[in-house]
Amino acid sequence: MDIQANYIHLEQFNLFDDIPRSVLEEVSNFTTLRTRPKNSYIYHPGDLSEVVFILKEGRVKIGNYSDDGREVIKAIIQPGELFGEMGLAGEDKRNEFAITMKEECSFYMIYVADLKTVMQGNAELSLRLIDRIGSRIRRTESRLESIIFKDSRTRVVEFIKDMADKAGRVFGDEVLLEHFLTHQDIANLTGTSRQFVTSVLNELKRDKIIKFDRNTILVSDTKGLAALTSTGLA
Repeated sequence: MDIQANYIHLEQFNLFDDIPRSVLEEVSNFTTLRTRPKNSYIYHPGDLSEVVFILKEGRVKIGNYSDDGREVIKAIIQPGELFGEMGLAGEDKRNEFAITMKEECSFYMIYVADLKTVMQGNAELSLRLIDRIGSRIRRTESRLESIIFKDSRTRVVEFIKDMADKAGRVFGDEVLLEHFLTHQDIANLTGTSRQFVTSVLNELKRDKIIKFDRNTILVSDTKGLAALTSTGLA
């Protein structure tokens, strides 16, 4: 893809809102568009942290592996979001993986060294990238606190509520969430097991709080779901 096309696409991401055209053109000069098929690695633990990525299409999961080989998911990256950014904070080698999910993904690659050069000349872009790194750390801390202070059932229920709040479509008193996660993915995100996630979903279905199938969750009782998230201190 040529530099002008990169510019047109990059200016649509909120990271670059109101950034001077000259700065965005400079970023476009060394930005490369890449694609990966579904369920494939973008980077592995131990790879050099020399590239920052911006997701254009698809979804990517970020995580690592426990000592016993279990997958631990730290975050799900949506289009427009930055990932692999810890190289900007001094990380030399990746301590996590990035894997495409159920669909082909396209993303922009920007070398850390090139991006740092641009950051030196633009304080606003620097502040925004620092804010992205800070947000990532805050989300990680929030998940850790949840695992420490909340019981397993509440973590699963809270995760469903958060997904519905962020990505659900409201139809009257109900919220429809068209999702892309397996029960194992939810388990990996909440520090539980696949069997436990299935049990909680079936319980919520039995209590007529949700209905679900392979790709959707319909929250029928939003107040009931919210009430369950306030009673789960470990």
